[in-house]
Amino acid sequence: MQLLTPKLIERFKEVGSQENNKDPLFLAKFFNPTGIGNWFPTEYDPTTEIFFGYVSLFGDYNDEWGSFSLEELELYKGQLGLGIKRDIHFQETPSSIIIPQYTKS
Repeated sequence: MQLLTPKLIERFKEVGSQENNKDPLFLAKFFNPTGIGNWFPTEYDPTTEIFFGYVSLFGDYNDEWGSFSLEELELYKGQLGLGIKRDIHFQETPSSIIIPQYTKS
């Protein structure tokens, strides 16, 4: 599965920087189909192939905003040799809707 499609790259360009947005829009969801890990990018730089977004790797105590690369997502191989996948059913969602699912009240 292709993690980034031309259409998705174009959408990242259209949205641009969200650093001043108090409720940034998650444009995609990447996940580990055999273990822990969800990546919700808000921005993508096609020159460096670096995303910025929300990452949930080890439960809510370690979730954080930060940068991650397309290369690290593509190179990861988990159980059964499966790599990171893109949720093809995910629709753009404001961060305020997703993040409460990954944090304690």
